[in-house]
Amino acid sequence: MRCTCYCTAASYDIPRLFQYLQRLGTTQLFRDVIHIQIKEDKHIKGDIFYFSYGSVVCWGFAEEDEKEIVGTLKDFEKEPLSKSELDEFTYVYGDGMKIEEDEIVLQNKSTLTKLAISHGLAQSVKLTTFEEIIQKTIDHTKQLPIYLAKRGKIPLSRKEISRKMGEIFIERNFINLHSDILDTPEFFWDYPELESFYRRTAHYLDVTKRGETLNKRLNVVHELFEILSSELNHQHSSRLEITIVLLILIEVTLAMLRDLFHLI
Repeated sequence: MRCTCYCTAASYDIPRLFQYLQRLGTTQLFRDVIHIQIKEDKHIKGDIFYFSYGSVVCWGFAEEDEKEIVGTLKDFEKEPLSKSELDEFTYVYGDGMKIEEDEIVLQNKSTLTKLAISHGLAQSVKLTTFEEIIQKTIDHTKQLPIYLAKRGKIPLSRKEISRKMGEIFIERNFINLHSDILDTPEFFWDYPELESFYRRTAHYLDVTKRGETLNKRLNVVHELFEILSSELNHQHSSRLEITIVLLILIEVTLAMLRDLFHLI
């Protein structure tokens, strides 16, 4: 059976989405996570978990059903992504919970067990969006330190540097505002007995290590931000110096002209 994770936006409007989903099936709210169980011919078809930070995890649906599920989210998305992220797994039921080669083995059919695992899956797919944003920023700006080392300046106008700084600031700020989602979810304060399922999932997906790497890359972006800021200040100082020199030259020229006409 399929288990898939999508990240489609920065966040979802959970209150409005919850009201909408209540009309479609049995719906529960676990802190900032909505669970809905879809039934077909009085049989359970699958489970869906909607996370406030823009991720959704689907259990037991066909690919065509998932496209429809993701499509219904458009009206509830805040800052939708230009391209949705997707992670795919399969799952079966067995004697104990484990994940190997992208197959999840569940020890029971409990909704809470699936939710505990879904927390790790949702964090992982969200982390992928952060990684791509940071990598894109680094790729677009990696030549700037090289130019600075070779030529002593960045070949951009003051306006272009300001625009680049704005782009970097927006992306860095977006990640900083949402980075708390990579912490252990508060859900496990209420259900500590389920935290081991989450830990195994997060360990398999390297959520902690990837989070540490993300922070290191954020530091790189911060350094790029400082380089651009220094270059902008340098350009501004250079212009001021040129302006002052020109004013002095004008004043000296006028003084010489006055003296010349006075002698004549």
